[in-house]
Amino acid sequence: MKTAKPKRPHGRFAAMCLLLLMLAAPPAWSATLFVTNERGNTVTVLDSNTLKTIKTIPTGQRPRGVVASPDGKWVYVCVGDSNRIDVIEVAKLAVTRTLPSGADPELLALSNDGSRVYIANEDNSQVTVLEAMTGKVLAQIPVGSEPEGMRVSPDNQITVATSEGSSLVHFIDNKTLKLVATVLVGARPRVATFTPDGRYVWASSEVGGTVSVIDGLTHQVVQTINFAIPGMRAEFIQPVDIVMSKDGSQAFIALGPANHVAVVDTKTYKVSDYIVVGQRPWHMALSPDGSKLYVVNGFTNDVTVVDTKSLKPEVSVNVGRLPWGIAVVP
Repeated sequence: MKTAKPKRPHGRFAAMCLLLLMLAAPPAWSATLFVTNERGNTVTVLDSNTLKTIKTIPTGQRPRGVVASPDGKWVYVCVGDSNRIDVIEVAKLAVTRTLPSGADPELLALSNDGSRVYIANEDNSQVTVLEAMTGKVLAQIPVGSEPEGMRVSPDNQITVATSEGSSLVHFIDNKTLKLVATVLVGARPRVATFTPDGRYVWASSEVGGTVSVIDGLTHQVVQTINFAIPGMRAEFIQPVDIVMSKDGSQAFIALGPANHVAVVDTKTYKVSDYIVVGQRPWHMALSPDGSKLYVVNGFTNDVTVVDTKSLKPEVSVNVGRLPWGIAVVP
């Protein structure tokens, strides 16, 4: 008596099974999201895969700017009304130390090796530079009024700071900790960021409604980017945060009360799309692989997840009261 051989699955059926397995597989990356809640005096911690809240961490008064250390061990939070930096130990998901910050810290940046902290002191028109681990003050650098945006260049040589009240972008030499250039831009600049190659600095002007592109070598404005959303009054279009795509081909710009994120081609400086998000998108961050853009919406108390390939919003998840900043730890 012959034993019947088992039939092989039909090719199309087998392919379908493989596709279902691939779709069910977890993403190749995972991360932890840290969102500051300005009115809640907390940081909401989210799992990037499930988008569920892992923990809510109490902080000092009015947490705003937030950055993660390059090694992913620490998250630094500006707590403006407490005049300090709260440092969250990622392994414990708790504030385990604090650093002096100068008056009313708003945004901050870390050196590329994580050894230094550069802090914008909004109330006394200066940038404070600290040793990250000890809190030792290395310098207090006078800048224009109401400094806010802080960013370190990819080669770690320059830090830029924006001054809202003076409409200026300042270039600081990280070796000498002295100003080397100051550039006039549109009214009330909020954020500045470098292109991935470090050649250009993009600075958002909230009241001016524009983004200025500055040549990092000549310190000249080489392009001014304007925005226009059909049916939207111009005064509602207020650029704030700027995030570059991983390959540097696109810039994502949060437009505040316009409730949109603009997508700009970095070669042509043309707006290619506007993405609808929550109310008052303020700060943003990319997932580790660059496939998702996390947009913090202050007035709807949530974070919108945008697919960076399709440029479509996927989901919004609730966080705390008046969320402001976000940091991503792989």
